[in-house]
Amino acid sequence: MPDIQPAFTLDAVAQRIFEMRGQRVMLDADLAALYGVETRYIPRAVKRNPGRFPPDFAFQLSAEEWANLKSTFGISSSWGGRRSAPYAFTEHGALMLSSVLNSTRADEISLLIVRAFVWLRRAVPAHKELAAKVAELENAVGKHDDAIKAIVQALQHMIVPPYSQQRKIGF
Repeated sequence: MPDIQPAFTLDAVAQRIFEMRGQRVMLDADLAALYGVETRYIPRAVKRNPGRFPPDFAFQLSAEEWANLKSTFGISSSWGGRRSAPYAFTEHGALMLSSVLNSTRADEISLLIVRAFVWLRRAVPAHKELAAKVAELENAVGKHDDAIKAIVQALQHMIVPPYSQQRKIGF
């Protein structure tokens, strides 16, 4: 893969994959950067080939999703920024996009994108297992905290003598 820039590693591609509408997707601007084309060509390709991009392959973000994305990433909405909501592409949509763009770079990058999606698919169950074990450990520690608090309170009662009323000696 001599044409791929060194910045396009499996990890770099995986970091550009987001969870949206219950699917893992990549945004059109990220795909454009990977494929080496201007972002404006991606929506054009989708509009010219609507049969190749059904809703489970690619979709345009809603106004609410777009506003949330802008606030999350600090995307400018003034002059120079995007005028329309971006498209999100699933793994299959990204592959279909590479066939529409029809370049050797697109073919090479599509392999990297598929590997990134596959890597994420394999990595997520391991992360879920780890998260479950951490939650289990937190529960165990929480129970120990309660027991320690009870022991400390019992010790404090033993250390501090109870106040008793004794008769005063003298006048």
